[in-house]
Order: sequence, then C-alpha cells, then structure tokens
Amino acid sequence: MSYRILCTNDDGIHAPGLKIVEEIARGLSDDVWVVAPELDQSGVSHSLSLNDPLRLREVGPRHFAVRGTPTDCVIMGSRHILGEKGPDLVLSGVNRGRNVAEDVVYSGTIAGALEGTILGIPSFALSQEFSIETRHAPLWDTALKFGPDILRKVIDAGVPKNTVINVNFPACTPDQVKGVRVTRQGKRNLGFLKVDKRHDGRGNPYFWIGFERAAMMDTPAEGTDLAALAARYVSVTPLRLDRTDEAFSDALTTTLK
Repeated sequence: MSYRILCTNDDGIHAPGLKIVEEIARGLSDDVWVVAPELDQSGVSHSLSLNDPLRLREVGPRHFAVRGTPTDCVIMGSRHILGEKGPDLVLSGVNRGRNVAEDVVYSGTIAGALEGTILGIPSFALSQEFSIETRHAPLWDTALKFGPDILRKVIDAGVPKNTVINVNFPACTPDQVKGVRVTRQGKRNLGFLKVDKRHDGRGNPYFWIGFERAAMMDTPAEGTDLAALAARYVSVTPLRLDRTDEAFSDALTTTLK
C-alpha cells in the first residue's frame, strides 16, 4: 500500500527535526505533505485557534506553513490542503527533545498526532531526546535509523482507532541503542516544575517557567518511557484518546448513588 502521509511538528516550519520526519516519511511513501506552524509552538498542547484567522503560506511543493498551532496544521492539512483524499497517516515531529511522562500533557508534538487520531487517521508522535552534551546538536541519526522500521511494524500490526503511538529515541548514537521497548507513560516527582524570577533592565520582575534538573535525575519506574530512555532503548508508548478512569468511575458510581 502506498500511504499519503501528512507531516507536522510543534518546533516550526524551519526546525531541523521536521526535515528528519519528512525523510522518515519518504522511507514509507513518495506521497508526503508537510504542514507545520509558521512559528515555534512548543508547549501549546492541544490548543486550537478559534479567535484568530489562520494564515497559510506555501513555502515549496507540498510544503506549507500555518500561522497557528500543530492542531490547526493537522486540520488544515487533512481538511483543506490535501483535498478530498486526506492523509492515510500523520507523523508529528521529530521533536527536539523527548516527550515522556508529564510532557504528554503539554506537548504540541503529541497534540498534532492526537488530532490526527481524533480525525480517524493512524498517527505517530516522534521525539529525539538530547543530553546536556547534545543539547545543541541532537543525534537525529538515531531517529532516522529506527523510525521507519518501527512505523512499518506498528502500521502492519494495526493502530487501534482511538490510540496514538508516542515514540521517543534515546540520546545516543544509533549503534549505542540497545533495542526497542513498549512502555507506559512515566511520572516524574512533583518538584520538576519551577518558576525562575528575574529582573529586566528597568528592575521590573519577569518570570520563566522551567524544570528542575535534579528532579530529572530520579530513578524512573521500570516499564516506563523514562526508564527505557535512561537505559538507551527506543520507547514506544500507545496513548489512548479516552482518558476515563474506569476503576474510579465504578467506585464513584457507588459513592454517588
């Protein structure tokens, strides 16, 4: 089968990782389209532009920039740009930095894939972890080497209708990767978020939301996305669109009778 693939990201139309996801897509098909945000949209989660118009710019053949969020891009790509024959597959990424644990809630990369899932399209979120040493030069070759084969196998197995596949590549060279693990979403300790207060040239305070490095050094639970990356495995996590807590729902039914 020849797939029609829609690629997007949250790092923006000029991000290096977008070229990587396009190359991964071309390993699966010649029918590849790129629709990505005009500007960096990291951390916007699943936000949708309802109060602002979407500006569309064609930057090259089958390459479009949208002044909006990753969610906007997937909607524009599947419902407008690609015409009546929409995409068969949505690939979101490759994000510069991992999207694991609580990142799943904030990530625009994952939101782009989630929107594809909502629209009934098999969708993958792809992220390349970096270390302190590789922060300014992520090891994209790792995503390039392992991405296509993982996608082929998962697609052949069949992606459930309401599930998005979250793939994270470890911060090491391809030959250092130990394998692939299917994982569950991990959890960091509660101290990972911090507010950094600074002052501008006039002495007025301003703030940055950041992350505590020490919190990221905790030993992650076995079987999680965090543990897989720490051990240099590619992490593949199926995430469900339905977030209902079934166990508590049963208990709550009894409580509220």
